[in-house]
Amino acid sequence: MGQREEALTAATRAVEIREALAEQQPDAFLPDLAGSLNNQSNRLADLGQREEALAAVTRAVETYQILAEQRPDAFLPKLAISLNNHSGHLAGLGRREEALTAITRAVETYQILAEQRPDAFLPNLAMSLNNQSVHLADLGQREEALAAVTRAVEIRKALAEQRPDAFLPDLAMSLNNQSVHLAGLGRREEALAAVTRAVEIRKALAEQRPNAFAQDLERALQLREELRQTPEG
Repeated sequence: MGQREEALTAATRAVEIREALAEQQPDAFLPDLAGSLNNQSNRLADLGQREEALAAVTRAVETYQILAEQRPDAFLPKLAISLNNHSGHLAGLGRREEALTAITRAVETYQILAEQRPDAFLPNLAMSLNNQSVHLADLGQREEALAAVTRAVEIRKALAEQRPDAFLPDLAMSLNNQSVHLAGLGRREEALAAVTRAVEIRKALAEQRPNAFAQDLERALQLREELRQTPEG
């Protein structure tokens, strides 16, 4: 509803209540506190309060780390989500090395989870790999960035074959990112092939839901045109 201040007020009250409960019964209420801290960090970020958002999600990560050591089956997925959020908030503050460390930990955690339950966690692994590729590129680690996004593309291709409605948008996003990384390494023909595939997917999506996908299609078309005008190497 766009009521961001009120949303933050509610999230902060939830944190305060759960802090009090967790002090009395940590086994029962620490998981809820960590969840509320994660929510609070997102609401703070919505309002541009980046330092406060980072502080909240850092506390969530620390709490989930403790919980995951005790009960990995229950809390490793929540730790991975918080690490992903932590990485985003760190990157937003220009703390790129720390952001890469956090997202790499998220990738490693999702790899473990996906080996155990691929149906449940392969989408999350692909998401984290895609994010990792962005952070690697931000630090000039282009080959590593390409390797990460290529893994994301491979996973999302397989997922989209099974459930195209759910995963074709994600596949198009990763193909677009893969194209950017290939172009950054001077591999124009491969970059052009990747973005052309992204354009094809986004055209089909935009025909079905123009309001949702028209802008994505426009960006992919622009990238393709830029690559067509760029010499190889």
